[in-house]
Amino acid sequence: MATAFPYAGNNPLQGHRPLTLLGERSSIFGGANPHEVSDYVNRHVGNHTLRLSARGNASARLSHRNIGSLDLCRLSYGHEARVMSEGLPDIYHIQFVLQGHCRFDVLRDTVELGAGQVMVINPEQPIDLTYSDDCEKFIVKIPAHLLDDACLEHSWCKRGGGIKFMPIPYEFAQLESLLVLLSLVCEEAESGLATPQMLQHYNRVAATKLMTLLKHNVCMEAAGAGSGNFDRLVMYIEQNIKRELTPEDLAQQAHMSLRSLYMLFEKHAGTTPKSFIRQKKLEKAHAALNDATRQVSNVTAVALEYGFNHLGRFSDLYKAVFGVLPSETLRTRQR
Repeated sequence: MATAFPYAGNNPLQGHRPLTLLGERSSIFGGANPHEVSDYVNRHVGNHTLRLSARGNASARLSHRNIGSLDLCRLSYGHEARVMSEGLPDIYHIQFVLQGHCRFDVLRDTVELGAGQVMVINPEQPIDLTYSDDCEKFIVKIPAHLLDDACLEHSWCKRGGGIKFMPIPYEFAQLESLLVLLSLVCEEAESGLATPQMLQHYNRVAATKLMTLLKHNVCMEAAGAGSGNFDRLVMYIEQNIKRELTPEDLAQQAHMSLRSLYMLFEKHAGTTPKSFIRQKKLEKAHAALNDATRQVSNVTAVALEYGFNHLGRFSDLYKAVFGVLPSETLRTRQR
């Protein structure tokens, strides 16, 4: 059974259903040495260095659970502590201060967060945090691809450099729906009844909630952004049709994750990037074999020109699409 969400002072969500954020089933440490907790966090949540203001006592606590693509962590070092990191690639950390306070030194600014406040740490952002001895946090670790997918699904327009959240604090009351959602996800995960598919659906909703509730650099009104990305990739494929293109090439060209790329092609073409590239190559080969103004010595030359190194496989694919063998197309043109 998950334990009730602790608030210091007045409850910002007074009158609402109690929130539960990880409990006994997710407990990893209780009354532990802070460095033991730090070692576990390094392995599962993010690389960092822990420094204690004095010798640590055995009062650190940690609960952790992986939920789909999300990692949820609730921790307290039980001691005044400083946590430093050079930044985590492709990972966002949403940090909820449940008790005590925490100082964030971010981008040459210092932000002091107390109980009932939230802040986001962006990927690659250097981290320098100072915990009070009674500080307890709930941390959501979310991979960049989930937020990329949310932008793609809703056709929100990302700017160059990826999604960046503003380094500003929020009150719990401003994020009430997100807190209720995370509480529900924790309850489902700890019940043991949630399927992996269900948890991934929760992941998608959580990512969309973050994008709609927090301030960032993404344009939320560009309804045609997904279509624009797809059109640019189609043009890139056609301009490089004789190259051995891969989904990884397209993802790099579009500055998106492979997962987002596959979702983009499923949405706009109803197929995978690899199949789409192959179809375009077949269309170009068909046009070349049909072009009476072009000198074509044989089918093999055209197949190799568009990257089909196995002639039998090329012939099978060609016939499946156009209903005839490539050699028949060439003979028809010659006649």
